[in-house]
Amino acid sequence: MSWSKLKKELESFLCPALIGRVEYRATSYRYLLDKSGICYIAVDKKNVLNMSDINNSIRWYQTEQEIKNDPNIQIPISNEEIEAVRKDTKGTVPEDRLIVIARSRKISVLAKELLTAQASLSKSNFVVVATKFLSTSIEESLESNDILLNILALVDRRVGKKRILNMAEKMKLKHPIVQYFYELRLSTL
Repeated sequence: MSWSKLKKELESFLCPALIGRVEYRATSYRYLLDKSGICYIAVDKKNVLNMSDINNSIRWYQTEQEIKNDPNIQIPISNEEIEAVRKDTKGTVPEDRLIVIARSRKISVLAKELLTAQASLSKSNFVVVATKFLSTSIEESLESNDILLNILALVDRRVGKKRILNMAEKMKLKHPIVQYFYELRLSTL
């Protein structure tokens, strides 16, 4: 599919409040056959997501420790996770320490997922992921670990107000760029 056709199709799925604010842009290299060009997403004429550039205004993590030490990441801990820690430690750990251990375990898993998703995004081809988005269900795109699929689904008009509001807890565990687009969509409700 040509870039102009793909762009037109993606923009036809934009939420009405974001039409004109969110743009899909691409640059190409005319004389370099092996270079497919760079695709990026702009919000209010500002380049927000460029897959090959880690110097965006959105926070890109370099290590697992950066994620663990980020005060903006809030990790909700369930009673089942606390019980699992209690079972693993055979009840010898004080109650307040169980929460700390459960949070630490959960954030380690989250950190690995975030770094994996971020690494795959920097290597991904926007056109391939966008074509996949157009052929998969909106639910599958929202539940995916692929950052770009999440973003395309969040700005989609098929995702209603109720679903957006019910995603608040899930969004806390997503990459900052996904959270940015979630907040953008929330601002249009």
